[in-house]
Amino acid sequence: MVNLSISRIVQHLIENDLPIQDALARGYGNYSAIARILKPKVEEIYGRKVDIAGIITAVKRAKATYIPEREYCRIVAESKITLRTDLAKISVEKTRRNLEKARLISADFPEAFFQVLEGISTLTLITDEGIFENIRLVFRKDEILSEKHNLAALIMQSPKEIVDTPGCIVAFYNPISRAHINIEETASCYTETIITLKMEDAAKAFSILSDLIFRMRRSLAGS
Repeated sequence: MVNLSISRIVQHLIENDLPIQDALARGYGNYSAIARILKPKVEEIYGRKVDIAGIITAVKRAKATYIPEREYCRIVAESKITLRTDLAKISVEKTRRNLEKARLISADFPEAFFQVLEGISTLTLITDEGIFENIRLVFRKDEILSEKHNLAALIMQSPKEIVDTPGCIVAFYNPISRAHINIEETASCYTETIITLKMEDAAKAFSILSDLIFRMRRSLAGS
């Protein structure tokens, strides 16, 4: 009964940890290492000290039963990825006037890449480098919080089911993070997931996500 309870705890923790799921599914996860990561949380839930060997056994059982959901795989497999280079971003104070300026700028450059991220106290505008100076001059110098150049954007276009399917967007983020690539900004717009990063990281990130999509397609074809 004790082992069964530990197994259920471990299974629950793994079901809520996509990186560990990925490690188990792809076979690169070390059972002992995963068990050590889970041990503090297992003991917290279980209410007492737990032998590491029992957790390792539970992780192995989870490996045997873990199968990525087909719908999740299908959505990632049917996604298409494009790369947009030569971008820049500027962050300004969020005011009613600056919100209106951002709206008007968008109308002035309908063909350009233009993305507005709205926070509680700031606005970040990501644009084509070619129109950046035009945008910069719209705002007062004392309103500008920061600016950055030499950026790129990866744009994943997915089936509409991504809106209601857990884990898909994280599937795009995780492999990029594991490659120690910093995500400058990110946004989700209906079926599009947009990841902004440095130009120097763009080719590597594009390759990583292309490989992810290819593996999902191959997995579905073989099932």
